[in-house]
Amino acid sequence: MNSSLAQELRQRLGAAAGAASPRAEGRVSDVVGLGIGIRGLSAAVNELLTIETSAGQLPAQVIAVQRDGVSAMPLGTTAGVAAGDPVRRTGDQLRVPAGYGMMNRIIDPLGRPIDGKPKPTGVTMVPVEASAPNPLLRRRVDDALPTGVRAIDTLIPVGAGQRVGIMAGSGVGKSTLLGMAVRGTIAPVRVVALVGERGREVREFIEDTLDAEARSRTVLVVATADDPALLRVTAAFTATRIAEWFRDQGEDVLLVVDSVTRTAMAQREVALAAGEPPATRGYPASVFAMLPRLLERSGPGQNGSITALYTVLVEGDDLQDPIGDTVRGILDGHVVLSRDLATAGHFPSIDVLESVSRVERAVLTEDERQLALTLRRLMASWRDVRELVEVGAYVNGSDPVADAAIRLRPAIDNFLRQRPDEAIPVRQSWTELAALLGVRR
Repeated sequence: MNSSLAQELRQRLGAAAGAASPRAEGRVSDVVGLGIGIRGLSAAVNELLTIETSAGQLPAQVIAVQRDGVSAMPLGTTAGVAAGDPVRRTGDQLRVPAGYGMMNRIIDPLGRPIDGKPKPTGVTMVPVEASAPNPLLRRRVDDALPTGVRAIDTLIPVGAGQRVGIMAGSGVGKSTLLGMAVRGTIAPVRVVALVGERGREVREFIEDTLDAEARSRTVLVVATADDPALLRVTAAFTATRIAEWFRDQGEDVLLVVDSVTRTAMAQREVALAAGEPPATRGYPASVFAMLPRLLERSGPGQNGSITALYTVLVEGDDLQDPIGDTVRGILDGHVVLSRDLATAGHFPSIDVLESVSRVERAVLTEDERQLALTLRRLMASWRDVRELVEVGAYVNGSDPVADAAIRLRPAIDNFLRQRPDEAIPVRQSWTELAALLGVRR
């Protein structure tokens, strides 16, 4: 083979290899709504890109792949993005800091501090995307994790590694209940994600809902309502990934995500921008694929555990709305907050009879279960005869259980009420319940 032929062959092989390898640079072709179209670039879904705009570098993430390019969403505002702006691959996915240096810190979904302090030290950069633990390697949920909330610890018990949904409409005390649980829990690490929260309420939550002791053991991830949709989705996954790092160190972690509904709404915006058609009540199918991918990552691991509280904003107080129904089917229990109780000044406004813990048998003793069942029977009996009592049609002696329910109703109401700044030790809660029911312990 002569030298010219060999050189031509090498050139052809080089061109073929270059054509087969992913292209590292492209250009913005269009910006429509929340999405940015990029041509001439080969990249994978979830890969980070860098857009060179007139205002500087803008990070973006690939959300869809087409034959001749990709669609991306910015991790920031699209202001300043123009057609023809160069786009470069990073070859990596989103990574955030995790470690004990994150305690008492407030970060955005990309892991950047927003509390005015220097970058955290003694941390490890970990990818946000991760898989749920092997189901056969998870520990069983068989130890109670007290929250300091009397109604929950006795009637809707939470186990270490359990995942619980807090279902309610707006303005019925979800954030207050979350603050009570974060302050009152014995978990040594707390990770809180505020997703789509009003900007003015973030500082209120930090300063009013969390006390200094709770803040010292808490990592707070914040994405406000005016942040881009992709950042709001990422906030829940960032908080989960940080909690997973602590779980892998053998810690028992309390993870709070407020709220899953706003995360799902943000995912809907992302999916629609990628061209996905809407389905159930305007939610694309990827929303319902995202929920188990997020929720299954919490729970017990081989060593530590993540006990998770997820708030769910139910539309019009309808517990059967698509997001609420899907989340309830995935989680290990749910706490329902009642608007009627909230408007009557009953806080926490927990509707005990509509709330369920699926680990109750595993975390309570038989004596404790009997106390809880007795109180539930009394509350159910009161619910059945309440209208008769209010109109004066109930005759004393008609039903012994109803008679006891009517007699004990003020004491039961008092037992279920609790001040937001009050954390009740779990043993005290059981002692008070036994005394209310006239049972010796």
